[in-house]
Amino acid sequence: MKKNEIRKRFFQYVFFNILSSLGVSVYLLIDTYFISKGMGADGLAALNVCLPVFNFLNGFGLMLGIGGGSRFSMMYCNTERAETDKIFTNAFYASVLISAVFLLAGLFFSAPLTRLLGADERIFELSHGYLKTVLLFAPAFVLNNLLVCFMRNDCAPRLATLAVLGGSFANVILDYDFIFVMNMGMRGAALATSIAPIVSMAILSIHFLSGWNAFRLRLEKPRFEIIRTIFSLGLPTFVTEVSGGIVILVFNFIIYRLTGNTGLAAYGVIANLAIVCTAVYTGLSSGVQPLLCSLHGKKDVNGQKYLLRLSIVSAFVLAAGIYAAMYLYTPDLVTVFNSDGHAEFQLIAKQGIRRYFLFMPFMGVNALLSVFFMSCELPALSQLISLLRGAVLVIPIAFLFFALKSMSGIWLTVPISEVLTAATGAVIYYYFAKPYEVYVYHYVPNKTDTAELPTQPS
Repeated sequence: MKKNEIRKRFFQYVFFNILSSLGVSVYLLIDTYFISKGMGADGLAALNVCLPVFNFLNGFGLMLGIGGGSRFSMMYCNTERAETDKIFTNAFYASVLISAVFLLAGLFFSAPLTRLLGADERIFELSHGYLKTVLLFAPAFVLNNLLVCFMRNDCAPRLATLAVLGGSFANVILDYDFIFVMNMGMRGAALATSIAPIVSMAILSIHFLSGWNAFRLRLEKPRFEIIRTIFSLGLPTFVTEVSGGIVILVFNFIIYRLTGNTGLAAYGVIANLAIVCTAVYTGLSSGVQPLLCSLHGKKDVNGQKYLLRLSIVSAFVLAAGIYAAMYLYTPDLVTVFNSDGHAEFQLIAKQGIRRYFLFMPFMGVNALLSVFFMSCELPALSQLISLLRGAVLVIPIAFLFFALKSMSGIWLTVPISEVLTAATGAVIYYYFAKPYEVYVYHYVPNKTDTAELPTQPS
């Protein structure tokens, strides 16, 4: 594939995927804004306690969506329609099973789970009402992520973006109605957020009704080997999402003990802003994922490397622009969520934002390297990147600063872990890329050789 064609497809896919990912993340940011206006700092603290559940819901949905979508993209031009349908069907079966587990947890274990997540007596009722409602709508969150990812790989990034943005718009309207007009409090905020993916899936159904879909659900028995392949390809994304939830749990534990519920509320704002910033890189990496998989299927190593360089440059440009805007307008940004005019809240959040978001350029590199390795069917390397930038580095660094009772250090925990992961990823890429390139370009089959080229170096 020529460079100008790669650039054209890159900007097309990435633009719509970033919009789509931002649309999903804005669900929570919208809740954060309306909850701050309706319920103040206690509402923000209660919301922050529930955030890890979204990481798990999105983690499973994206694991099945990106894993299944990647396999679908690799097979799309090289196999019959029935085979690609099996990929979607088995991903759907797995989504239903996982959703059922969350649904049962919401029905029978929501109260102990709320306490386990760290809610004290002051915010328990607020957290419990929000958490139980979200868990009861777990199938909507998981299935929406699955469909959005498959749409991206089925050459429908615009419709996927439209669907997610439509869900976000519905969330805004419903948040206002449920919280302020109907006075439903935290349950209303949770209900608005839970209805949003249903609206999104309704819009996505246009793809099927129009007949443009290259995948559909088939009535057949689940195939364990197919589900295992989907899990393997999507596992790095799952690890990243779940690690984010674990990090929030650890930070909640530490910050509550250092600064109480006020610090927890301030971190709630930072965590939600971080989800939005992370969504930019999720959109960037998920946008290049179908292109990388396609180039890998064609054994176009030069194309893959060029696309990776283009993506990394874009990640640094995005990081510079976003961080500059956040740094310059930090006081105004915090004030939006500080409806009570709480001075301590304002100070903690302001210091946290300016330190915490130093992670952005390195997070972009790590997300892209993880997707690059996954697209080359090297899930072990992708999983290593995901593990390092997740709990493996963050937790010990966070507890080190907790022992030193340093809030400044706590805010720098994620940037430090992302820098260390990026350095490790660069070394891995250097030692991987050259052998891989030499292997592909030196393997020249005989004219009588009818076997397929290997898909990865031995």
